[in-house]
Amino acid sequence: MLLTCPTAQSLLGTAANPHPTLDFAVVGLNHQTAPVSVREQAAVPVQGAGVLYGTLREYADEVMVVATCNRTEIYLAGVHGSLEAAFNQAFQGDFTGYFYLHHELDAVQHLYRVVAGLDSLVVGETQIQGQVKRALAEAGSFQATGTLMNKVVQSALAAGKRVRSETGLSDRVVSVSSAAVELAHEVLGDLQGHTALILGAGETAELTMTHLRAAGVSDVLVVNRTEERARSLADRWGGRTCPYQELQRALPQADVVIASAAAPHWVVQGADARQALQQRGGRPLFFFDISLPRILAPDIAEVPGAYLYNLDDLNSIVARNLEWRRSTLPQAEAIIREAVAELLRWHLTRDAQLRRRAAAAALAG
Repeated sequence: MLLTCPTAQSLLGTAANPHPTLDFAVVGLNHQTAPVSVREQAAVPVQGAGVLYGTLREYADEVMVVATCNRTEIYLAGVHGSLEAAFNQAFQGDFTGYFYLHHELDAVQHLYRVVAGLDSLVVGETQIQGQVKRALAEAGSFQATGTLMNKVVQSALAAGKRVRSETGLSDRVVSVSSAAVELAHEVLGDLQGHTALILGAGETAELTMTHLRAAGVSDVLVVNRTEERARSLADRWGGRTCPYQELQRALPQADVVIASAAAPHWVVQGADARQALQQRGGRPLFFFDISLPRILAPDIAEVPGAYLYNLDDLNSIVARNLEWRRSTLPQAEAIIREAVAELLRWHLTRDAQLRRRAAAAALAG
């Protein structure tokens, strides 16, 4: 199944309005068109980016690959080959049925929406802006970009920044890690002066750390089975570490415990919470379990002074904020359309200049 979008393409090349062709395209798959079992087959190998770009340069003069957990897309300028063949050969598979293809201004509009977070699984998420910026830098390191690619991507980054600043699209948190911190703020009030303990050191734990810091928490303990990973996360964000074996000693120091790790058993149980509370002199202790499967035992909630929240409790916050984000979409889409029109004006001006130079060179010859 090949998906196309006609909304922007009407701005180019009709009999009544014969604009010059914008030689720009994208082929890709994402969370809307392909399950994770397919998306993981199109992941960029850690050591294989050079080979990947070498293959793709057989199909276009300029290339950029954007690969995240929810999408793999190839942007091409100066195309001289089949987009489907380029994707299949680059990732050594047959992804027919999962592709979407966009050409010319449709491809531009798609990239602008991607960068703005309008095409993300979590609408308005901000990580994609940095991911596309890094993708452009990587493509440049392989000498795979030129005037057109650089202009389109830089304009997309500017449009994405404008969408976020003018609409507030990303103001309301919509991840479970940020929702956990938001709920902690609701139940504790000002988080400054409080101590948080993070169980885990993966991507979700790092996101949790960023939200804790933004909320004013200055003292964060990181506990993880692999102490090196815990230390790496703590060092990046100015936190402290505690050996996993000494978790029980660390619990009384925490006002908030946020668990985002994987384990085959309960890492903290009711008896652990009871012991920690005794050492805290009756001060309450709040637990947020954003792990799946859960690693904080349900009997923690039965301990006086211990308060346990899980993913179901946090999803209501996420849903509320997502609804608010959706209300900003019409304004965001209007900004994207305006940015695409600006890109078209740049393209028409550039094309006219190139034509005048070519004509002058022909006369001079």
